[in-house]
This record gives sequence, C-alpha cells and structure tokens, in this order.
Amino acid sequence: MRTSKVAIAVATASVCVSLLAGCGGDSEDEGKPFEGQSADDIAAKAVEATRQAKSVHVKGDTRTEDGSTVTVDVSVDQEKNCQGTIGAGETRADVRHTDATLYLRGDEQYWQTALKQQPDAARKMAPKLTDKWVKMPANDATTAGICDKQGFIAAMDEDESERKGMKRGSTTDVNGEEALALTKDAAGGEKLTLYVATEGEPYILKTTTEGGESPGSVTFSEYGETVNPEQPPAGETVDMKELAGEQQT
Repeated sequence: MRTSKVAIAVATASVCVSLLAGCGGDSEDEGKPFEGQSADDIAAKAVEATRQAKSVHVKGDTRTEDGSTVTVDVSVDQEKNCQGTIGAGETRADVRHTDATLYLRGDEQYWQTALKQQPDAARKMAPKLTDKWVKMPANDATTAGICDKQGFIAAMDEDESERKGMKRGSTTDVNGEEALALTKDAAGGEKLTLYVATEGEPYILKTTTEGGESPGSVTFSEYGETVNPEQPPAGETVDMKELAGEQQT
C-alpha cells in the first residue's frame, strides 16, 4: 500500500500501498465499524470496491528514491477517460485522454525533461511542443498507465507480503467522510496507513507512507462521478509522431 506506487504508476510515465488483500491481522473490533472483520479482510474489501468503482479522483504526491517529487491530480474512469495534472520535480503537465487518444500539455521545461534521454530531439522539439496539446502515439511506452485506473490499482496491490498483519487504528475524517485507519509498520522504518470509508461502499479514501525513502500521501474521492474530458481544439494540438517524423527528414 505504498503511496509511491500510486503516484509513480500514473505520473512518472508522463515524463519518459501495495493495497492489501487477503486475510489475517487484528480483529478486536467489537462495537466498531466493520465489526467481526479483521483488518486484512477490510483491506481486501476496500481494494475490490475501489477496483469496481466506475471512476475516481486521485490526488497526491510522493518522494522517489532519487529525491524528486512525483505528483498526480487526475480524475479517471474504467474506460480510461481522464483529465487532470501530473508532474515530476518542478515540471507539470495537463493531461486528457478521450476517444482512445492521450494528450499532454506542458511548458518547455516539462518537455526538456521528458526528452532528456534524447538531447538533440529535446533541443529541436521542445519549443514546438510548449503549451500545446501534444497527441501522443498510442503505442508509446513512456505514457502507458497515465490514464489506466485498473492498472495503477493493480500496481498498488502487487506485493503480497504487504497484505499481511494489518492493525486497526481509530476512525478519523478524510475530506468530510468517516474512515477507519488500517496500519502496518514496514521494513526500513516506514509506517503504512490505509483509510477505508466506513459508510456506503468501503472505498479507499487515502493512503499514506511515513518515513523511509519514499514518503507520500494519496487521496481518493469523487467515486462514480462522470469523467468527460473535451478533445483539445485542432489549432492547439501537435501530433508527436508526425513532428518526430519531420525532425528525422
């Protein structure tokens, strides 16, 4: 349930926790939300509810092992429609995915960073991409996952060893909703916390990682709301594939 897996799965893809399931854990919960259910059982239900949700708004940041900060503020649905903002370090970009096409809009620094592995391309292309909606190639591996709701939830749940031994915390407020905190002390001095809605569907409302090399926090809200991004105007759009072809001629 490391928060870095949420933000990195979405945001770092633009510039080039494990969520718990299973059984076991604390179950001393008489008279409390989810009475009779262990912490790990609650976590499993939270993962599944979040996976099944039609849409969600994901917002947060995390520090990566190299010291940079990854941010994400994106609404996304099951059909990969999405819109919002992503970033890494001091760079930011707007993102839209609609009609099976991904568009990114960043300033020149964003594109210089995105193309840093191709210095000649960065020098020539970045000025032409600046503040334009850039249509990305459908098969571009560097942007895979930006608008994949199911993909980043799967990434959060990839390490089965982090599914075990959760403990109940207290109930608290997360953006106006009551949530039950589930905690675990992990290796490297990290404290992992998963906040689960106590009313209605047991959605994940927040995850945090404190301590360690990649601290961060991610919130989940606006479950089930329609995500309907507009296609950028043609006059403000640049096709990355076509522009790259022009640079090679």
